[in-house]
Parts: sequence; structure tokens; C-alpha cells
Amino acid sequence: MRSQFFGLYVREILRTFRNPFVLLMTIVQPFMWLAFFGSSFGNVPKQTLESLFGTGDYIKFLLPGVLSTSMLSIGMFGAMSTIQDKRFGFMKRILITPTSKGVIFLAKAFGSATRGMVQIPVMVAAALAFGVRFALTPIEWGAWVAALLCLALGFSSLFLAVTAPSTDWQTPGVVANFITMPLMFASTSLFPSRQFPSWMQAISSANPITFSALLGRGFVLGTAVDWAYLGYLAAFAGAMLLLGFAVSARWLKVE
Repeated sequence: MRSQFFGLYVREILRTFRNPFVLLMTIVQPFMWLAFFGSSFGNVPKQTLESLFGTGDYIKFLLPGVLSTSMLSIGMFGAMSTIQDKRFGFMKRILITPTSKGVIFLAKAFGSATRGMVQIPVMVAAALAFGVRFALTPIEWGAWVAALLCLALGFSSLFLAVTAPSTDWQTPGVVANFITMPLMFASTSLFPSRQFPSWMQAISSANPITFSALLGRGFVLGTAVDWAYLGYLAAFAGAMLLLGFAVSARWLKVE
């Protein structure tokens, strides 16, 4: 089982690095959010920004949120790769071997999450280019990366659970887009939740993207950090991994 998982996991990673276009899009998409959306407040007075975001540099506020929403997108792309494997016959070839459906799911979930980690150093370098300075300790860096990894694992598992029973390549994409937009905007990734209407605040208060953004933002801005957020994200990742494993082991279909 271990060798089967490792072989499939390595394949998932190599698929990314052997496809320059996919790798480029993985890196460029969050950078564009930081460059264009972050710069949209460039002419707003610092006093106004501080009253709205708690900092006079909106890019500094935005960076943890963009990294968090990127983990959501990574999960969606991982699910689409499963549909591709089904359409081109790879999944059928794997399933006639002793490899279990659960192992296939785990390899894809961890492979997808690993691809998401590529974005972290790129985004940190981009933030440095925009003038953001970091004063994090090694423990804080480690906690922030762990939080993003948990978020990536959780969403990868969720989208793979949606994809597993389906053989229609359009259905997972539609479901993923339906989930992605509310989760992204009903979180603190782009704006503080205190400005939301009450129904959006209710969604934000249980949204894992919110907890990841708040944790990372506390580290970047040097404000108080609630370390319980990391525990919540770990619980989210664990629950989604169990859900995805159970669904894939029972209902993963090829055709």
C-alpha cells in the first residue's frame, strides 16, 4: 500500500512540473490577485486603510487571504485531474491492479495539496517586491505553512469526494464553482467580516478560509494570534480526508 501510494503521489507531482503551462498558471494566478486587486487601493489614504483593514498597506492585509483562497482553487484543479484520468483510461488501468480506491484518493489529495505549497514562496517573494516586510519567527512560519497545508488537504479532499462518483467532466466543475465563490467572498480573505451583513458573518464564522486568513494575517501584521485556528484547520483537514476516503472507497467510478 505504501509503495502504491508513493508511486501515484509522485506521478501527481511530476504531472505538474512536466507541464510548464499548468505550473505557470499555478504560480501566476495568485500573483495576479496580489498585483491587481491589492493595488486597487493604492491611492486610498493610509488613515482610511488603517480604519478599514487595521494596516495602511492593503497588500499586507491581502496576502494571507490570497494564499488561503489559492488553496481552494488548488483543490478544484485536483478534482478535475481525476476526471481527466477517467476520460483517458488511466483510472481504469490503475483499478485493475491491486491498488485500492482509497489509496488513489489519498495520493491525489496529497499531490494536490503539495502543488498548492509551491505558491507560498512565490507569493512571499511577490509581497517582498511590493514592499511587504516580514518579522515572523520560525515557529510562526511553520504554523502558517501548516495551516495552508491543512486548508489545501481539506478542500482537495472535498472536491475529490464530489468528483469520485461522477463520470461527467462538466458536473464537478459546476459544483466546484458553486462552492468556490460563496466560500471565497464569505470569508475574511479580501475584507474584514465586520463589514458583512449578518448572514454573511454567519457563514464567515464557520468558513475555514476565514480561520486560515486570520491566522496568517496575525503573523504578517504582528497582531494577536488565536492558535486555536490551527486546530480548527487540522480538524477540517482530518474530517474532509475521512469523508473523501470513505466516498472514494465506496463510490469511485470509472465509467
